[in-house]
Amino acid sequence: MDTKKRDWDAVCILLGGIIGMIIAMGIGRFVFSPILPLMQRDLGISNSVAGWLAGLNYLGYLAGAVLCSIVPRLIRTHYVATISLLLSIATTAAMGLTVTVFWWGTLRFVSGFVSAMLFIIVSAEIGGALVRRGYGHWVGALYGGVGAGIALSGLMIPWLDHIGQWDGAWIGMGALAGILAITGTVITKGKIDAPKIDSRSSTSKNSLLNLWPLVAAYFFEGLGYIVTATFIVAIVASTSGLEAYAAYSWVAVGLAAVPSTIFWPLLSRRIGNKKALLSAYMLQASGILVSMHADSIIEVMYAAITFGGTFLGIVALTLAEGNARIPYDGKRAAAVLTASFGIGQVLGPIAAGFLADMQDGFALPLLLASSCVMIGWLFTALDRYFISQKPQ
Repeated sequence: MDTKKRDWDAVCILLGGIIGMIIAMGIGRFVFSPILPLMQRDLGISNSVAGWLAGLNYLGYLAGAVLCSIVPRLIRTHYVATISLLLSIATTAAMGLTVTVFWWGTLRFVSGFVSAMLFIIVSAEIGGALVRRGYGHWVGALYGGVGAGIALSGLMIPWLDHIGQWDGAWIGMGALAGILAITGTVITKGKIDAPKIDSRSSTSKNSLLNLWPLVAAYFFEGLGYIVTATFIVAIVASTSGLEAYAAYSWVAVGLAAVPSTIFWPLLSRRIGNKKALLSAYMLQASGILVSMHADSIIEVMYAAITFGGTFLGIVALTLAEGNARIPYDGKRAAAVLTASFGIGQVLGPIAAGFLADMQDGFALPLLLASSCVMIGWLFTALDRYFISQKPQ
């Protein structure tokens, strides 16, 4: 294969993976955040209901991650990937076809389940294909698709709201996901080669023990960051004088997220993975604290940019560290870490929504969210100490 064709194929593979991340994560998982204020405006749903819907989505995400961990061969099944993609599109559009909380919850659960499947499949298949072709340094850009999807949804929602209100926003984003899926399929057709099975691929009990401080830190990150991810647009929309900036705060989150998956790995190579992770945790916690009493556009933008600019960076750095600790079974490490992250994401929005309704505001939920992120920072800081204390 000549160099130009190899380069072009790698570009197509990366673009296809980015599109997959846009559909599965940027739209399938996170589009609920910018549409939530529209549902509260038009339907009057409470923060508690919103929290439960988000929690069910993340419970589905957790279930998908756990299933991939228990049955890793699913990740290599083409039919599973296709069905997951179709369900992600369908469950997004169908949210606009009902006003029943039960069906909303069911749809968000299924959407979360297939989002986890697609995230792990795309990470493994696209990342692996790039590595096999000698373009492993491009893998970080793959996760920029999540940020691109967030920014895209933030730009589309006001327009879709103007055309069809809250339900039109759901249906419109589902249709957009379908168009993107067709595009991604055409771009990558025939370009992703099957991986060779490494006979060394096995996970020892000792390797998993080396992961536990990272798993704990990732759990608290999931518990803390998800409060902002779920409610930041609703918080801005409910702040006097800032209502017009609500959807665009989500755009800021997405635009900050896109380069973060390149920036943080680059910083990691310069100062080390641990120091980069500690910096990302600290920056994210500061933004959550600022959002507690943000009443100016500058404070809102700081909160949005520090959140968007760190959460995918933490994902990329954590998964890279997990892969380094279990070098011959990176898929298992990714699944275990994603499951831990998912548990935190289930609990975070449910607790935050309940406390927000009880306290008539998000000050306490955001304070607790920032504290959880800092606990993640602490586990990361003491990581090597914890490992050294494990039973021999």
